[in-house]
Amino acid sequence: MNVAAGEQGPLLFLIAGEPSGDALGADLMAALTELSGNKIRFAGIGGAGMARQGLQSLFPMTDLSVMGVAEVLPRLPNLMRRIAETVDAIVKLRPAAIVTIDAPGFCFRVAARLKKAARRGGPKIPVIHYVAPQVWAWRRGRARKLAHIVDHLLVLLPFEPRYFEKYGLATTYVGHPAIGGEASFDGGAFRTKHGIGEGETVLCLLPGSRQSEVSRLLPIYRETVERLAATLPKLRCVAVVADVVADEIGAALRTWPVPVIQARGNERFGAMAACTAALAASGTVTLELAKAGTPMVVAYRMNPFSAWLARRLVHVQYVTLVNLVLGRGAIPELLLEDCYPEALASALLLLLRDATARDCQRMAMKEALRRLGEGGPRPGLQAARAILKVIGFPGTSDQGR
Repeated sequence: MNVAAGEQGPLLFLIAGEPSGDALGADLMAALTELSGNKIRFAGIGGAGMARQGLQSLFPMTDLSVMGVAEVLPRLPNLMRRIAETVDAIVKLRPAAIVTIDAPGFCFRVAARLKKAARRGGPKIPVIHYVAPQVWAWRRGRARKLAHIVDHLLVLLPFEPRYFEKYGLATTYVGHPAIGGEASFDGGAFRTKHGIGEGETVLCLLPGSRQSEVSRLLPIYRETVERLAATLPKLRCVAVVADVVADEIGAALRTWPVPVIQARGNERFGAMAACTAALAASGTVTLELAKAGTPMVVAYRMNPFSAWLARRLVHVQYVTLVNLVLGRGAIPELLLEDCYPEALASALLLLLRDATARDCQRMAMKEALRRLGEGGPRPGLQAARAILKVIGFPGTSDQGR
């Protein structure tokens, strides 16, 4: 495979398996290039963001963008083939380190195979994992297992290190990308561009970035919007669309009875800030909405079998990070069997009509962001510093945000 950047510098093999990981990987690559003076070379697997930073992916990242037991099983043979292909490429290239980004189902299997190969005389390559598995929520035994296959862990949340350090796993808290990012949440510019009046009521729709969740949530979103439009006939809608599912979402939205503006790429930040309230799939976007100051209702549906497992394995009261940090349900969460159009429309109608309800959410979101360290160092830069330290790169700068 082709290797990006300079000819002589250390080589890092990066693996991202979904759009959020690709965004982290792209920011990380930019920070590594900045701190090393363009001396780090890159190989691995990533999406469009990492490609813009110079990565030529070993194979399409979309091969790995799958979640849920029922969704994974039909694609298992291809995933196993991709695991073997990735391990072979790493052994051949012998990078200074491997940086796996989220996607634990794929990344941890790659890491385990490499550690096994090293015990049999293969190359001993440090494995750095970026984004910890949520052992504080479920399957806490994973922390002990992770310590045997990963050499250094980069975590997004300040309370996470203690779950891994007790097993001897070196862990660095770098911050959450939605907290330390430099995104421009210019809602006024977005409204002007799309002809949305200052006083108009606008609903932001965020149906997720995986094909499985999009196909499950979009029909529910459509029914929810139809119910809201019956009560609020002048309602405007904006959908934030991930590139990897843009075709599917675009085709579906063209059949909706309510016109929907589509926002992609960095335009999503302005779209979020321009909206009165949002209906969002659980995930990183909820923190972005919090930073935009946009009140929200969080929704999620899973395959019935995956949902059955989740009910038995997950041991936290909330799934939205704002609620987890605050320890209370400041943001409505309508999940699994509670995720249906009537309930979603009712929760959203309160936010769309009641300024006091919106202000209460904004106050809660500000407090959560403060506790998460908003205004601190840029997470990608912190992660890059930790990685350069692991590989012993000389002269790492402490400058920059």
